Amino acid sequence: EPNPELNAPVIYEDEDVAVFDKPPHMPVHPSIRHRGDTLANLFAALYPGLPFRPINRLDRNTSGLCVCAKNQYAASALSGSLSKVYFAVTCGTPPGDTVDAPIGRAGDSIITRCVTPEGQRAVTHFERAGGNDSHALLKVALETGRTHQIRVHMKHIGHPLPGDFLYNPNYHVIKRQALHSHCLSFEHPITKEPLTFSSPLPDDMAIFFNNTNQETVN
Repeated sequence: EPNPELNAPVIYEDEDVAVFDKPPHMPVHPSIRHRGDTLANLFAALYPGLPFRPINRLDRNTSGLCVCAKNQYAASALSGSLSKVYFAVTCGTPPGDTVDAPIGRAGDSIITRCVTPEGQRAVTHFERAGGNDSHALLKVALETGRTHQIRVHMKHIGHPLPGDFLYNPNYHVIKRQALHSHCLSFEHPITKEPLTFSSPLPDDMAIFFNNTNQETVN
C-alpha cells in the first residue's frame, strides 16, 4: 500500500508512460535521508514490479511535471526528446530573453554549481509571463540541461529565485526554490502521437503575485 503521505497525482498514464505532478519537498530518488517518501516509492506502489525510469529529473524542491517510462523501449525513445517549460519566480525582472553562460562545479563542491569559463555550455531562454514591482514570473525553456541551470543562471544575472537554499536562501515568502515544471511535450514512444501536459502555478509561487499590482498569469 502506498504511504498516504505520498501524493503526486498521475495526470496521464497508459501502458508505456506515466506523467506525475510532483509536489515540492518530494525527492524523485531515494537517498540516505529519504528512504520511503520519494516519487520512486510511489511509482513502486502504483506499478509493482516495474523499474522506475524517470525521464526528466526534478530536484526535490522543484515541483511539477515528471514523466516516467514504464518499459525500456519507452525510456530509450523518450530520452532527450522532451520539450520542457518551467515557471520561475525571480527577484526583480531579468533583462533580455536569454542567458548563455557556461556552468560548472563551484570549487570542490559536489552539489553547488556556478558560471565559470571551465564549465559546460549552458543556454536558458525566458520570457516574462507576469509579475509586479518586486518579482517577475518567467516562462523558461532550456536549450541545454545542466544541473541547477535556471537557478545558477538567474543568480548570475542578479535575479535569483527566492527560497533557494543554495543560491539565495531567503525564505520570507517561500520555503523552497520558486521553480515549477509547468509544461511538457513529447511524442508518444509507441503511437507517435504528440502529447502536451501542463500543471498550473502552485499556490506557494502564486503568493508572490496575489496583490493589487498583479498582472494576469495564465
